[in-house]
Amino acid sequence: MAIRNVVQVGDEVLRKRCFEVETFDEKLWSLLDDMKETVKKEQGAGLAAPQVGVLRRVVVVDVDEGYFEFINPVIVQQKGEQSGWEGCLSVRGKSGIVSRPMKVTLTYQDRHGEKYLLKAKGFFARAICHELDHLDGVLYIDKATHIEKC
Repeated sequence: MAIRNVVQVGDEVLRKRCFEVETFDEKLWSLLDDMKETVKKEQGAGLAAPQVGVLRRVVVVDVDEGYFEFINPVIVQQKGEQSGWEGCLSVRGKSGIVSRPMKVTLTYQDRHGEKYLLKAKGFFARAICHELDHLDGVLYIDKATHIEKC
């Protein structure tokens, strides 16, 4: 496992749509292991593959509910609304108020290609939505109603 460099806003990789993962092999597992180590070192709630320069639909989320790996995730249902402050490991020194769904249901695959369905709410749902936006080249600053330096 290795700590990867987190790409910062301004790098065009953050604005590209990621490709679906088709091969579930040791290269993917290494990426996931590195992303886990990187998000823990950076003390983030999540990390998407483009944030480490890889254009694949891969996300890790590390919140109170636990550590999760999502491959080819798709939100299939969302309910309610919540607004709150968000930051991003790729947008250092700023935070902003973003509106997100209160509850989400998503489908995804694990590191072995097995398919799952997951329901999340509150901050867990917020973190998932934030990270999945990265897979389509969207940053929280694109959705924020208010941004401040921190």
